[in-house]
Amino acid sequence: MIQTEKLRKVYSSKIAVNDVSFEVDKGVIFGLLGPNGAGKTTTIRMILNIILPDSGRVLFDGIPFSEETKNRIGYLPEERGLYRKNKVGDTIEYFGSLKNMNHLDIKKQTKYWLERFDIKDRITGKVEELSKGNQQKIQFIISVLHNPDVLILDEPFSGFDPVNQDLLKDILIELKKSGKAIIFSTHQMEQVEKLCDGICLINDGKVVLSGNLNDVKKRHGNNSIKLSFSGDASFIKNYPEVKYINIFENYAEMTVTDKFLLKNFIDEANKKLDIKGFQIAEPSLHSIFVEKVGVTKVEETH
Repeated sequence: MIQTEKLRKVYSSKIAVNDVSFEVDKGVIFGLLGPNGAGKTTTIRMILNIILPDSGRVLFDGIPFSEETKNRIGYLPEERGLYRKNKVGDTIEYFGSLKNMNHLDIKKQTKYWLERFDIKDRITGKVEELSKGNQQKIQFIISVLHNPDVLILDEPFSGFDPVNQDLLKDILIELKKSGKAIIFSTHQMEQVEKLCDGICLINDGKVVLSGNLNDVKKRHGNNSIKLSFSGDASFIKNYPEVKYINIFENYAEMTVTDKFLLKNFIDEANKKLDIKGFQIAEPSLHSIFVEKVGVTKVEETH
């Protein structure tokens, strides 16, 4: 469905995107990940033909971008793109007309999506009167109104409470099952793990990790340990064989080197902690992300 081949974009002396390649098929949810400034937005804008690559190309079903292609894409930008003084219904109708939808189809789809998001009573209100979460709903509705083949969503869960996050998750799964190709960029690793079939992690404009999500986690799984305990586990940070650790009140997840000896660690940790359980397990995407891009850059994304 969508194929990027060696996309490259340079601004002045800065290489924003450097040979980024990936492929997204129909019926797939694909996560485009990376810290702030990694090149995700530039990549998305090249896919959308908003900016042109200095080299490389983007193909849709094997052909370059065209006016026909444009109407097959739905785009949800991270920044708000709504006319705040306009009424909700008028705003949706305007964006539907830009996709060459007829009036009756716009009305039908508007009714369906407003009811689906439980905001049908807001159709005559102004956009500026909506909460941040409801504005995000309107932006999402605009992106799917014309029934696109491809959805590109930049931080789609932004502004949503847990209930609406679950609703959006269900909708994305339905759209996937209907054959849509979905690309979404987010900092919420938990949502990526729940939804994505494949991922591409970009750092400093380059692809540092890509592929099927399950395969990626298996490749990093041998050196991941999950530990439940009572006590103060901060001393584990001083172990030279521990590359990364994320410590909670009674739980820790860590990535270790090949020199790490689990039995020796457990014997020593038992002297300082009341260990409830441990397992060598599949790592979280969060820990893989941190390992690949560094703790400092992860902190900068929040």
